[in-house]
Amino acid sequence: MNSEQQPLLFEVRNAVAQITFCRPAALNALNEQMALAFRDAVARVAADESLRVLVVRGAGRGFMAGGDVAAMVEDPLNNAPLLLDPLHEAMLQMTQLPIPVLAALHGPVAGAGMSVALAADLALAADTTVFQMAYTRIGASPDGSGTWHLARTVGLRKAMEITLLSDAVDAQQALGLGLVNWVVPAEEFDERVEAMTKRLAEGATHAFGRSKALLRTASLRSLAEQLDAERAAFMQGAGGPEFREGAQAFLEKRKPSFQSTATQP
Repeated sequence: MNSEQQPLLFEVRNAVAQITFCRPAALNALNEQMALAFRDAVARVAADESLRVLVVRGAGRGFMAGGDVAAMVEDPLNNAPLLLDPLHEAMLQMTQLPIPVLAALHGPVAGAGMSVALAADLALAADTTVFQMAYTRIGASPDGSGTWHLARTVGLRKAMEITLLSDAVDAQQALGLGLVNWVVPAEEFDERVEAMTKRLAEGATHAFGRSKALLRTASLRSLAEQLDAERAAFMQGAGGPEFREGAQAFLEKRKPSFQSTATQP
């Protein structure tokens, strides 16, 4: 099956899931088939309790150059929901995953691709990566949670600029704005993605999950409510094997081995 017939690749190795957008001839532009495959792949990750990390990346010359405009333009009112609905299901479930989600970014990251990148927990970009919201350039407004995440990441005023003007943002600018966590030389990209993936996979998976949930929902609570949520989350982990291993390793001045505690909260 060639990459155009299989618009997304999903693989699992060593408790790491990887989703690769795979329409390289179209710069991985999101069409209905890819959106459906993305939704189903994220659902598979959510259902597999053995997984410790999800990596999302693109095949070929870039991460994702937006939605497949050609697939929508003839009948947008009927065609757009076929793409948007599964995309939005995928995005909501991806942000709720109890494991870290790492976006591995290179080349064009535009439109829906930027929305996916923003929704990940962490983002590592090659120094050749270029970001662009792009929607207003085709007379559209953003989708895929782009506005929700962008405003919370860079602030309302800057989000307005990035969205309304839709100018390109290079990798170093993106780093300064907090759109990505790390920028690495393009020739070291795959190696650095692998290293970060390994580091996350060896970490305290359940503590990661509780921490993610606290951070992602903090803006919905008052300070008093957040303190209660933090206490509940801490107590949930305090009696578990991850905390016992981490605390013992700290006292013994050694590196903790969290992978042995993977199946227990």
